[in-house]
Amino acid sequence: MRYVIIGNSAAAVGAIEGIRSCDKDGEITVISNESYRAYSRPLISYFLAREVDAGRMFYRDKNFYEKNKVRTMLGKKAVALDLEKKAVLLEDKQKVSYDKLLMATGGNPFVPPLKGLDKDNVFTFTTWDDAKKLDKLVDQIKKVVVIGGGLIGMKATEALQARGLKVVVVELADRVLSLALDKKASDMVEEQLRKVGVEVITDNTVTEITGPDRKVKGVILKDGSAIECDAVIVAIGVKPNTELVDGTEIDVNRGIVVDDNMRTNVPDVYAAGDVAEAPELLSEENRVIPIWPGAYSQGNVAGYHMAGGEKEYLGALPMNSIEFFGLPTISVGMSNAGGKEFEVLSKYDPKEKSYKRIVLKDDVVVGALFIGAIDRAGIYTGLIKEKADVKNFKEELLSDNFGYVSFPKKLRIKKLQVTEV
Repeated sequence: MRYVIIGNSAAAVGAIEGIRSCDKDGEITVISNESYRAYSRPLISYFLAREVDAGRMFYRDKNFYEKNKVRTMLGKKAVALDLEKKAVLLEDKQKVSYDKLLMATGGNPFVPPLKGLDKDNVFTFTTWDDAKKLDKLVDQIKKVVVIGGGLIGMKATEALQARGLKVVVVELADRVLSLALDKKASDMVEEQLRKVGVEVITDNTVTEITGPDRKVKGVILKDGSAIECDAVIVAIGVKPNTELVDGTEIDVNRGIVVDDNMRTNVPDVYAAGDVAEAPELLSEENRVIPIWPGAYSQGNVAGYHMAGGEKEYLGALPMNSIEFFGLPTISVGMSNAGGKEFEVLSKYDPKEKSYKRIVLKDDVVVGALFIGAIDRAGIYTGLIKEKADVKNFKEELLSDNFGYVSFPKKLRIKKLQVTEV
């Protein structure tokens, strides 16, 4: 059996390990336009901040491919698929044949059409190479404009600030992290940003990058104001990298549409990771959820099925655990949901700089958000995953002492896996 995986991140690693759980000898080939072995993309901001060195970036040890008998074609770009002949065409004209194919091509940064994008000090921030380019430039610049106040923009900002640069964040929405956090939580993050010297501009965006020839000297905002800077990072978001399948018979919505076995509508073709539109745990609808653990799980399920095994993908749960300038933040599920169908419980403690927000639908916890005090977040995450009815102990959810002891007896026994005496 010939297995071909296009992409070399978490989904690819999951697939390799899934395949080898069922097939010890099949031929596995990994094709990637990046020249590195699999590395942890969430660590690129820590690499730029010099909190993590190059040796700690890798997702698996250097013998991973050899131990799993994987042929790697790194630094090679796939440019087309021949689904009829089951072959992948590379930019250098090579053809790689397959019996089973996994699309694990991840996402591409979304870059709007701005005047001045072709200047030298304009970057995106999704790959290790992006971080390396910025690392080389840090000593030559003083001020950076980050376009986008989402997760990517915030982590880039944190790394640049740690390196001593002045950073201005420009966000189109009315607050930073608007997709993950409600207004109160965003205000807390913005306060922390300003406290360390980061300027935050909301309800605005960059319309032009200015400067003579290819040199960046500043940006013009939608409201006509100007900001001087030496570099610009475009961190608006990521879109699924579906280029290889666009125009083929493979179904694409926002991402490549797959079932709970990670199969596409074309036989022997699978997709996993940030490129895949897979079932979501709470809504049970297909969605693109670009989170690292989900990408690995999807790849692992795909690998099992490619090798003839049985394993079902149970659905992704949107989840982020991250720290912004010393302020720990965890969001799980529909943490920012609102409206008549939802019940929202919240608690804010300004002295402790902590905030808790629990979202319920029909007495079932569907989302949770924690700022500052995050030590019990795992308990709420378990309730969300299990879709547990919390009607009988709902009033305890915001208690500082909330834990398994707060559960009804039957649920507590089940969770603690003990029997009544």
